[in-house]
Amino acid sequence: MISARHFIGIDVGTGSARAGVFDANGTMLASARRDIALFREAGDIVEQSSNDIWQAVAASTREAVAKSGVPTVSIAGIGYDATCSLVVLGEGGRPLDVGPTSEAERNIIVWMDHRAAAQAARINRTGEAVLNYVGGAISPEMETPKLLWLAEHKPETFANAWQFMDLTDFLTWKSTGSLARSVCTVTCKWTYLAHEQRWDEHYFRAIGLGALADEQFRRIGTEVVPAGTALGSGLTADAARDLGLLEGTPVAAGLIDAHAGGIGTVGARGAAGSVLTRMAYVFGTSACTMSTTAAPAFVEGVWGPYFSAMVPGFWLNEGGQSAAGAAIDHLVRMHPASTEAAARADKDGMSLSQWLATEAGRHGDAGSTPERIGKLHVVPEFLGNRAPFADPGALGLIAGIGMDTSLDGLVGLYLAGVCGLGYGARQIVGVQAAKGVLTDTIVVSGGAGQSPLVRQLLADTTGLVVAASTSPEPVLLGSAILGAVAAGHFPDMASAMDAMSELGETYQPNAAHAGWHANRFQAFELLQKAGRAVRGDA
Repeated sequence: MISARHFIGIDVGTGSARAGVFDANGTMLASARRDIALFREAGDIVEQSSNDIWQAVAASTREAVAKSGVPTVSIAGIGYDATCSLVVLGEGGRPLDVGPTSEAERNIIVWMDHRAAAQAARINRTGEAVLNYVGGAISPEMETPKLLWLAEHKPETFANAWQFMDLTDFLTWKSTGSLARSVCTVTCKWTYLAHEQRWDEHYFRAIGLGALADEQFRRIGTEVVPAGTALGSGLTADAARDLGLLEGTPVAAGLIDAHAGGIGTVGARGAAGSVLTRMAYVFGTSACTMSTTAAPAFVEGVWGPYFSAMVPGFWLNEGGQSAAGAAIDHLVRMHPASTEAAARADKDGMSLSQWLATEAGRHGDAGSTPERIGKLHVVPEFLGNRAPFADPGALGLIAGIGMDTSLDGLVGLYLAGVCGLGYGARQIVGVQAAKGVLTDTIVVSGGAGQSPLVRQLLADTTGLVVAASTSPEPVLLGSAILGAVAAGHFPDMASAMDAMSELGETYQPNAAHAGWHANRFQAFELLQKAGRAVRGDA
């Protein structure tokens, strides 16, 4: 008889689906990934396919389990996380088209799609009370502006939709048949008031989505449960066949991907900070900052406060940058030396950004950053400012650029871009501190934050201790923790986080560079102000 219990964490990011197999101590035994398709159209339109994503989830899960050597009978629970993208399904779960191409397979409006910017602006002008729980202004990245866009631009799709689901909730429905929504998804992205356990009917009628209120919200979720809740009767026969697992395996209500990174880090064992003083910084295609408080903190321009959206029983403030890893990739490819660097990166089996981080470290640690950057300044807001300005119209800015076309010049531009992201995080920490949200430690996770050089720069630019998980995949670990709770292996999330996650390396801010970074932070804010003035928004 097999007594060991193992748990699967499944993460669906912007570009890939990944699965990891973990033991009860949080050790990852194996992982696998599959790319997922991304479709772009003019007008800030970005779409995906739920069928394509499910196939990638199934293939990566089967491979991860095979590589782990763990028999399926010992897989005791599964947890999911995903981007906060909108999935539109017709009767029977068939995909419905959501965009100008009218291709039904393209039935997901991706989180980074900004087609609903005008709808978001119109919603914000209503001044509805619900907006107090999204930092005062709703983002086009959220779901109600996207739903309003659909109602106005694709009325047939809107009318024929059987369910509108966050991607995480789609994955748990596909696995179990349960239409229960995670409190994380609907609270953070759909305006559900978790602290009152209700939708605000007045809000939906005021913004033009009264049809959803008329039907008592049946298409966006009438059952809302805590993350980690075991759903339905576990894996259905069809889902079990697709995933290569046993029917009935417990499946947990999931999380948004960044929040899974928070679960995998903020409650970890380790001396640096505590749940109430650690800010999770999930650094991937975008960057999310998540801070936990005992009482609600209303911070203008920072999403939330959200009740029980990440750590059960606590409030959450969520900020970050709409483009982080993606912003750095975009920035460095503008440089004349990027083609040569990309060829070298490809030869070494790295992404361009990974190669630049390695190259920067090879010629000196973060202490050489001032010399490498020189007078370059970058505000990497190529996809708007998520926090603290809630300004989707913000644009990237570069100042102090000369005619250096060398690889060294490219490395300097890369470092300036990373520092710009750090100054954005510093800005968020500052506005939260002014409202009583105190941070002493940043706990970093996500693929773009794995470089020791990047972690040190984050410490230097923010002036805070940066800690990293001992797990190579803290986001996957966060989802596996959900699976362990759903399986009943741990009585609650807090005990599961403590048992399965641990902090390892810490990075102290370099005191010798504190003044240099303080001056550059002032320049960063000055450039942001100049950018707003140029756009006529000052």
